[in-house]
Amino acid sequence: MYKKDVKEIENLITNYFMGIFNGDSAKLEACFDDNVHIYGDVKEIEYLKSIKEYLAGVENRPSPKDLGESFQMKIIGIDIMGKIAMVKLHVPMLGYNYYDYLSLATIDNNWKIVNKIFTHVA
Repeated sequence: MYKKDVKEIENLITNYFMGIFNGDSAKLEACFDDNVHIYGDVKEIEYLKSIKEYLAGVENRPSPKDLGESFQMKIIGIDIMGKIAMVKLHVPMLGYNYYDYLSLATIDNNWKIVNKIFTHVA
């Protein structure tokens, strides 16, 4: 069971990365539960958005791919306990050095992101 969960979470995170990197809001939206909120700290400015607001931002900015950036996003760690998990990611893009902490849960037998917190580290 554990290996299956790790693989499913890695697939979810790959879709998350590709959605962000390519500016593919449909792929990105499929990674999240509808009730998720996104909290962040970007250069000491607080960031709070609903999933709809977050996806609109992705749709209305040039993607890292379109800007010719190299893909450097990676999983730092995955911690699974039963039907919940925490994932730590490094997401450098668009001139930022983001670290994401994603809370995941199995919903209808699929892993979904239920909470996202992130920060930019100079």
